Amino acid sequence: MTDPTRPGPRPLVVVMGVSGSGKSTVGAALAQRLRVPFGDADDFHPPANIAKMSAGHALDDADREPWLEAIGAWLAERAEARGGVVTCSALKRAYRDRIRESAPTAVFVHLAGSRAVIAARQASRPGHFMPASLLDSQFATLEDLEPDEAGFVVDVRLSVDDLVDAAAARLAVPTPDPAGAPADDQEQDR
Repeated sequence: MTDPTRPGPRPLVVVMGVSGSGKSTVGAALAQRLRVPFGDADDFHPPANIAKMSAGHALDDADREPWLEAIGAWLAERAEARGGVVTCSALKRAYRDRIRESAPTAVFVHLAGSRAVIAARQASRPGHFMPASLLDSQFATLEDLEPDEAGFVVDVRLSVDDLVDAAAARLAVPTPDPAGAPADDQEQDR
């Protein structure tokens, strides 16, 4: 990967994991660290998907297709120079492959933890449209990253700062000098 304080291509990162793993929090912090735009997967869901999940029903692959397409397109738009970090559960290899069709250089950062740890985290975020009742279906669907996939696992028991440090280190991206000039593309965009 490249130094975020210098011009040129920047990384395309997908922060993945089950609901409640901390994707949005870690993704936003990692994007800030890398000085690239951030996209939250929840913003890419069509209204029908949100309604279905809010009613306690798991999405099927047909429901996920336009969502995965939108996430891949968002990354592809940022591939040349800006880079970007986006969140996405990306639970199955097929879903990650779908994103890679549009963004072949994407690196997946899997926020992993036990069901008990994730359930406790989920319980502390009231009001999210994904009910805790769907956590078991998320774990049942989850397929670990395979050796031929660009990506790595980080443990959700770490603090957000430590998770971001670990991800940045694995991405081989140095920490920018906080006294340096801000990048011109730090906005969070979709």
